[in-house]
Amino acid sequence: DVQLVESGGGSVQPGGSLRLSCQISGFTYINYSLAWFRQAPGKEREGVASNDSDGTVHYADSVKGRFTISKVKDTLSLQMNDVKPEDAGLYYCAAEGAIYYGNPPPLEHYEYSNWGQGTQVTVS
Repeated sequence: DVQLVESGGGSVQPGGSLRLSCQISGFTYINYSLAWFRQAPGKEREGVASNDSDGTVHYADSVKGRFTISKVKDTLSLQMNDVKPEDAGLYYCAAEGAIYYGNPPPLEHYEYSNWGQGTQVTVS
């Protein structure tokens, strides 16, 4: 079974930094996309950043230049810099085995079938 376990959430002041991690196990696809999503209360889940097995990365416009997604072995990370109040929410790690044929790895939640439980980020 695929397991995704997020960690690193917490409280951060505006302008501060936070690093989220997602430990991945049981995910054996050669071609894949991994992504971070977030969901604030009363809002839909939105894609933040994704990367695929070719190393292509894709960022939501709202986080470009501030967030960095990376993967080292079985850990997916999200480095969050210059955090803003609107970055608050429950952050999820997601994974999908697929080939995207030159398209950027997706940021739509319906493209992913494997999800972690989330880690909370509070900005205040």
